[in-house]
Amino acid sequence: MALSQVRAGKPTSDYLQYVLNRITAPGSLYLALVAIIPIIALVLFGASQNFPFGGTAILIVVGVGLDTAKQIESQLQQRSYL
Repeated sequence: MALSQVRAGKPTSDYLQYVLNRITAPGSLYLALVAIIPIIALVLFGASQNFPFGGTAILIVVGVGLDTAKQIESQLQQRSYL
């Protein structure tokens, strides 16, 4: 369904629900996978229960890495316009 075909009212509500379902389902599966990674590491590598990385730590590291890359790209673009 193209965005231009959606009108105010029930069709808009239906379209937004459709889009949210398509975004939320893969996102929740991804977060579940990230939360399970430390458990898999414990089993596969025989690590102790004091494994230093949990699912939250992995998400933070990835988020900081993406933000840093975005800031570097922004700085490089800004310098090319000067």
